[in-house]
Amino acid sequence: MDYFASVRAFTRVVESGSFVKAAASLDLPRNTLTKQVQALEAHLRTKLLNRTTRRVSMTNDGAAYYERMSRIMEEWEEVESELAHAQASPRGRLRVDMASATATQLVIPALPAFHARYPDVQLDIGVSDRPADLISERVDCVVRAGKVTDPSLIARHVGDLPFVACATPDYLKKHGKPSHPGDLDDNYMLVRYFFSGSGRQLPIELARDGERVTVKGRHFIAVNDGNALLAAALAGLGIAHMPAFIVQSHIDAGRLIPVLVDWTADVIPISIVYSPNRHLSTRVRVFVDWMVELFRARPHTS
Repeated sequence: MDYFASVRAFTRVVESGSFVKAAASLDLPRNTLTKQVQALEAHLRTKLLNRTTRRVSMTNDGAAYYERMSRIMEEWEEVESELAHAQASPRGRLRVDMASATATQLVIPALPAFHARYPDVQLDIGVSDRPADLISERVDCVVRAGKVTDPSLIARHVGDLPFVACATPDYLKKHGKPSHPGDLDDNYMLVRYFFSGSGRQLPIELARDGERVTVKGRHFIAVNDGNALLAAALAGLGIAHMPAFIVQSHIDAGRLIPVLVDWTADVIPISIVYSPNRHLSTRVRVFVDWMVELFRARPHTS
């Protein structure tokens, strides 16, 4: 028995005063509606309605049942209506966390389009390359680079980050362009990125025609923030290896020059991660869908 359908059929018969009118209002065959009411009475083991050829009336049990269930049905339908409205027009606060370069160079510049589509959503964006704890910091979702290994979290892949090695024209004029990744170990200064917490450096591994080289190299400066990595590269402090979307505008403007262009690095996957209890949040759902669109539409992010 579909309990909701049976209760709705019963209340509609009471309110319309007729099985025929109730069936028409629910767009159901009369026999179907009659069977739903009969199934409800069988389930409750009591008679709810008195039926005659001219009229339908409630029994005492039916009146008591209707008084309680009509309020529940109203609340039920109100919740469904609110959820349907929320799906079309979500509202409320959404706490998101992401790396600084992702926020400042990719997401925030595109937010006018998100705001135009969802004007009642308030975004609080935590900007840091330090991984956030979703539970303790009450974060709805985070944008993370790399493989998500925590099985207690839900991760949706939104794109991939290709990398490029580059340096300023002045730096390359002074030191020359490397022709092989092995040159970086001996003849050049690198700008390195290290992970907050562990202090581990982001590895630089380049491949071509089946040859794979892991670059160690020397560095004068290492940073744990994507925007700082870009700033160090633009300051001419060495050759930096970083996501293409961070540096592409500077390459196009001639402020940075790519090197070792025939060598490639493995792309890094980007995911939006959230805890299972956030899965049904409309705000999270529309933001995740929008981020997927954003990454697919932007060059150098997939």
